[in-house]
Amino acid sequence: MVEATSPTPVSRPVRLTKREVEVLGLIAAGHSSKEAADSLYVSKRTVDFHLANIYDKLQVNNRVQAFRAATRLGLIPFEPTMSMMRFASDN
Repeated sequence: MVEATSPTPVSRPVRLTKREVEVLGLIAAGHSSKEAADSLYVSKRTVDFHLANIYDKLQVNNRVQAFRAATRLGLIPFEPTMSMMRFASDN
């Protein structure tokens, strides 16, 4: 599990499972839920389930907020790429 403690709106340490980090990494790279599911050999519903858990743990409402919170907490690295610009414009 990945754990981060930092002064943010989240008042408790946030722990994401390895799979949640993988899902969030793919989503942050600009992949759709279906594309992430195909990469991980799971269903889209499974990816959406992981995203719902991520949103709950990070206390956010969408992919952009999840990405921002996770990078701020150091749960995923911030790597600006062209796909990031596509990701930001999709939401």
